[in-house]
Amino acid sequence: MVDMVFIPERLKEIREERNLSKAAAARMLNLSKMGYLRYETGDRTPSYQTIVFMAQKLGTSPEYLTGKENTPEPREYIISKTDDPELFALIQDMMDTKKEARTRLLAYYKKLKTGAMK
Repeated sequence: MVDMVFIPERLKEIREERNLSKAAAARMLNLSKMGYLRYETGDRTPSYQTIVFMAQKLGTSPEYLTGKENTPEPREYIISKTDDPELFALIQDMMDTKKEARTRLLAYYKKLKTGAMK
C-alpha cells in the first residue's frame, strides 16, 4: 500500500479554485454532500484509490492532495472514450508519431498558443 497523508485543506483549495460549491464537488465525486464534507474537514481520510479518483475528477494530482508536490497541475490526464469521444479520437491520432496530421496539428496548436492566429 502507498504511504500517503491526505491534506484536507488542499481539497478545499482545489474546490475553491475550480469555483465549485461543496454540493457541486460532492456530485462530481459521486459522494453525498456530508460524505464530501467529512473529507474536506479532515473528519474522514480517503483511501489511496479515492485520492486518485478525486485528483482525476478535480484536475489535480494525488501528489498535490497528499503534500508530495506543491503545484496543483496534474501529471497526467485520463481521457474517456465514453465521456469525450472526439477528444479521445484526437489523442489517439496524436499518439501515432508517423502521421503527418500530428505534425500539422502540433504546429497549428503552437500558433494558437502564441496568439499568431489572431
